[in-house]
Amino acid sequence: MAAKLFIALLVLTAGAAIYTHLRAARNEARAEAAYPPEGRMLTVNGTRVHAVVMGEGPDVVLIHGASGSTRDMTFALAPKLAERFRVIVLDRPGLGYTDRLDRDGASITEQAGLLSAAAAQLGAKAPVVVGQSYGGAVALAWAVHHSDRLSALVTLAGTSHPWDTPLDALYRVNSSTLGGAIVVPLITAFVPTSRVRDGIAGVFAPQSAPDGYSAHFGPGMTLRRHSLRENALQRASLLSEIRALHVRYSEISVPTEVLHGTADDTVSLQIHSEPLARAIPGAALTRLDGIGHMPQHVAVDDVVAAIDRVQARAGLR
Repeated sequence: MAAKLFIALLVLTAGAAIYTHLRAARNEARAEAAYPPEGRMLTVNGTRVHAVVMGEGPDVVLIHGASGSTRDMTFALAPKLAERFRVIVLDRPGLGYTDRLDRDGASITEQAGLLSAAAAQLGAKAPVVVGQSYGGAVALAWAVHHSDRLSALVTLAGTSHPWDTPLDALYRVNSSTLGGAIVVPLITAFVPTSRVRDGIAGVFAPQSAPDGYSAHFGPGMTLRRHSLRENALQRASLLSEIRALHVRYSEISVPTEVLHGTADDTVSLQIHSEPLARAIPGAALTRLDGIGHMPQHVAVDDVVAAIDRVQARAGLR
């Protein structure tokens, strides 16, 4: 009897797993059909990289934050900049339509190497590099490790310095071996996209997300299995990577603008951007009064003005 019960349990477990993965695959297919690539696919050192290119003028590269894609930057900031710049928006590894680099999660240094090579392949040998939130850490790694591949740097609510708060529980679970095998497929299969919309509302606070942003962003893309897993792995290793990187900011010699909202409770102004501006020689810090974590949407004119300033300092016009 015990053997029969054990076999029955195995069959039920296998059936549930198959159903979960089939449902997850269906949801992923629906998301990708609704939100196809916005730009072109490049092959960079054997890795497919999704790039959106618009406008003409000096080159500006935009790097999105955690759980994002090119669609975060193409909603408002990229079209505005494209009036006077050639704008290149890149999906980071494992997010949007750029391939994962490996199964362990791409480090900010690996990402900087890949994205800088992608920009160079598009003819942007030394662009202005702009990174928001996690993308700010990638932009800083670009400036430290590939100083000959950029002319200026802008961080928007960027992650730059070590912190002491614990990793979010969901990231801990999804970055673990068991969580990657069990929890991630369950999220893809059964969590509604409305949960992502709730998360969007939280990250924009105290402002509201602009009308149409959620529909443009594509919440279902964030819930794909490989994106959930890659995002969690990247976040889980970020603190140790930042500890190694932040001691080298004094090496950054390109003109730098640092923007951060005073009401940002996702990435702290005091922990990150204030010491960053002190660490980079000649960096200018702009505190955005009352602005939260998403200045690329709610303070677009301030961001564009900072890019204008930094490209002028770099002598690009």
